[in-house]
Amino acid sequence: MYRSKKLKKFFEIKHYFFSRKNGYSKGLYKGLNCGRGSKDKKENIAKNLEFVSKKMRVKKNHLILMFQTHSNKVIEINKASSIKKINSDAMITTKKDIALGVVTADCVPILLFDFRNKIIGCIHAGWKGAFSGIIQNTITKIKKKYLKCKIYASLGPCIGKKSYEVDENFVNKFLKKSKKNKKYFFRKNNCKQLFDLRSFVEDQLLSLNVIVDHVNFDTYVENKKFFSFRRSTILKQSDYGRNISVIKLNLKS
Repeated sequence: MYRSKKLKKFFEIKHYFFSRKNGYSKGLYKGLNCGRGSKDKKENIAKNLEFVSKKMRVKKNHLILMFQTHSNKVIEINKASSIKKINSDAMITTKKDIALGVVTADCVPILLFDFRNKIIGCIHAGWKGAFSGIIQNTITKIKKKYLKCKIYASLGPCIGKKSYEVDENFVNKFLKKSKKNKKYFFRKNNCKQLFDLRSFVEDQLLSLNVIVDHVNFDTYVENKKFFSFRRSTILKQSDYGRNISVIKLNLKS
């Protein structure tokens, strides 16, 4: 488990970026696989999520996860008991008895805390979501709720720029949107470039006046610490596990 240097200074919140260590899953999913969309045994995933709930000190049905589809949709969570299925890639809440979780396997998990207004949030930021506005939509939703915000964001473990190989079509999609996006790409060879997803995400947050720090690990490289979609794909494995990152409010009633 890892924590943000900035976020851990706030007594009002509790947060962790969990690694794949510990947990009950076996084989491809060995460790703490929290991916309900994986083909892992459901009972193992349930045990893993219960482990996370206990670490976060919330009831297991108060650990709220999303059905993530690389969208730009943000949901505000007001009550855990009424939640069934959340179709979004970001959540925010002001409720103290709820832990918000995001699962990733190379995408950027972002944990948010608005210090002034005591709002927490989490974002699933892959290239598609970040490209289509998930970050801007989330921060805008917070700022519309409260005029004076002081938002902190911590970017967790994700695929590193040396590991994220992309083709020219991918690059052209970003350059078509803005020539300024060129700075996120680095030539590897005649056919391939490398993409700095972490910096792409960070710069969007900074442009929105969010205070940013990093828990900086490369999920592709750190195979003993984290699950990775790309690593599993290259190894021709049939499936992959998901890492989880979680945040909750510690405020008293």
